[in-house]
This record gives sequence, structure tokens and C-alpha cells, in this order.
Amino acid sequence: MIRLLVVDDHPVVRDGLISMFARESDFEVVGEAADGAEAVRLAGTLRPEVVLMDLRMPGLDGVAATRQLAGTGARVLVLTTYDTDSHVLPAIEAGATGYLLKDAPREELLRAVRATARGEAVLAPSAAALLMNRVRATASLLSQRELEVLQLVAGGATNREAAAKLFITEATVKSHLLNIYGKLGVGDRAAAVFEAFNRGLLVPKSP
Repeated sequence: MIRLLVVDDHPVVRDGLISMFARESDFEVVGEAADGAEAVRLAGTLRPEVVLMDLRMPGLDGVAATRQLAGTGARVLVLTTYDTDSHVLPAIEAGATGYLLKDAPREELLRAVRATARGEAVLAPSAAALLMNRVRATASLLSQRELEVLQLVAGGATNREAAAKLFITEATVKSHLLNIYGKLGVGDRAAAVFEAFNRGLLVPKSP
């Protein structure tokens, strides 16, 4: 039995979703909320496995609520009408397991909630396309040489050591670093390394 919390500021939408899931034998709708703050409060007491979360709500919105639910054990499946990068990316970064649009067919929504309960990522095609474009843009952000310099810096190499390793001058290393700072929007080497790991440009080495 999948314990479900439905969160949407429109009563008609909530009623429709609750009615739909009530007809399925493997779901139990344990509660409903009209805003993010109420969702966080109810999730703390009702312990749902999946929170079906709207994004645009008064007060605490869906992204902020998703961020607060991170680490509680409840998995968040965003269900919204918005599929722009200004909505999709913040929701995923906040910890949402999945992102679906409200025009999804009934069976697709049911499958998505079941998959979310299992911890599987679920994305609407438009949301998946946005994420793929983001990954491609990030991957092409730095040149191969800039990535090599940054990898050495992340490993603790000085400019001189990086220059010797790559058979280039120290001045060239400094030039590459300045380019990296500009592209990543940071001001120093430590911030560049942190941002590179955050964006997936660098991958931590296995112990």
C-alpha cells in the first residue's frame, strides 16, 4: 500500500486526484494540503511515502516545500502545468524524485507515483529534454584543456605543478584559470573546484 499526500491549492484538482487514487487498491491517500507549509506539517505527522506536489501555491511554494521535505523519507513527485527550465530545474535540485505535467494520462500518472514510491526517477518528456540540454550545455562549457587544468587544481596542484604536468607555461595555466572563473561565475580556484563538482564537470575519485 502506497501512502500518498496530495498537495494542490485548487480544491477541485485535489478532489479529482484523491478520487482517482481511491479507486486503486494499492494506494492510500493519507492527507491533502493546499499549500507548501501545510504539506510539510502533514508529512511530518502522516508519514506519506509519496507527496504529489504542485509548484505554484500561495505562501510556501512547491520548490521550497520539496526542499524542506528532503531527508524526511517522503519522495516528492511534482505535478504541475509548468515545464520551463525556471520550474523544472529548481524542483529537481530541491530534491524532487520526479516531475510530471497535469495533462498526463491517468495511467501514466498512476505508473509515475508507483515508480516514485520505488525511488525511481520519473520525468515528463519536456522536463527530461530540459535536463538533457542542461547537461549538454554544462559539458561543453569548459574546453578539454581547461578541464585538465581544473582536475589538477582539484587534486591540489599548484599553478607551477599543473604547468609542468601539462607541458605548458605557468602563465598559460593562469590564463586558463581566469577563463574558468569567468565561465563558472566564480572568483577563485577553491570556488571553481566546488562549482565544477556541483555541476558534474568533475567527478570525485573513488576511495
